Amino acid sequence: MNINFELYKVFYEVAKEKSISKGAEKLMISQPAVSQSIQTLEYQLGGKLFIRTPKGVILTNEGEELFTYIKDGIEYFINGSNKFSSLKNLESGSINIGATTIISENYLLEYLKEFHNKYPNVQINIQNDLTDNLIKDLRNGNLDIVIFSYIDNNYKDLKIYEIAELNDIFVCGKNYHIKSNKILDILKEDIIIQKYPSQTRKNFNNFLNLNNLEFTPKMEVVSHNLLSKLVENNFGIGIITKEFVKDKLNKSLFEINIDKKIPKRKLGIAIKNEIYPSFTTKKFIEILMNKMSN
Repeated sequence: MNINFELYKVFYEVAKEKSISKGAEKLMISQPAVSQSIQTLEYQLGGKLFIRTPKGVILTNEGEELFTYIKDGIEYFINGSNKFSSLKNLESGSINIGATTIISENYLLEYLKEFHNKYPNVQINIQNDLTDNLIKDLRNGNLDIVIFSYIDNNYKDLKIYEIAELNDIFVCGKNYHIKSNKILDILKEDIIIQKYPSQTRKNFNNFLNLNNLEFTPKMEVVSHNLLSKLVENNFGIGIITKEFVKDKLNKSLFEINIDKKIPKRKLGIAIKNEIYPSFTTKKFIEILMNKMSN
């Protein structure tokens, strides 16, 4: 049976996205064109591939079986295309980078500048969001690379390059007076912390569980920068990432050396395991690895 490869490609994207509209966006063609391609493939194969639902589409049993067989083949084609592109000079193309706002501001800017100076014709797209959302978008193929902080490398489906360590610390403002540096006393103070599921909050929750400790925060905020400003203005004691406030330490923020240290986190670069990275992605990783290791 001689079936056009493009029909299988349309089927692959719709099955992966579970949506005709999202599949059309990925393929950059119209929804009617996608629907027509699916109908043509179903006619040529002689059976239904999808069932429409209020939320999108789901595969029929036969569709599931077909997807199992063609998935690797389609991804081999994608890998082949990316491999070929990696042999070319970066005279065009794009890279989709995911990072939290605080990492973008404190780590990425100088490396983005270097990359842009070397490859000015490459379009750089940056997405700022919570880490969990960025990792989800990476897995779904919406991002090429994510720079993120993590506690343990439990991302078995991703390739992680560790590039730095991060230290979460207690800090206070110049005019905030603490009575003790013991953790049990510190936790009774007015604590300001980022909301869950920030990585700082996850790490601190793990720290509490490991030490059988509890606390009730005075304030919970989303922004790391807002937290820093609240502490500077003596609203309370903050739990903050040291590397993100190094210019403020011993000026407007002062580290509290408590008797128990919060475990370190790691800063890493994540890409998908099964997709061969494009040349743009590889070059950007090289810049990050070279600069951050120095």
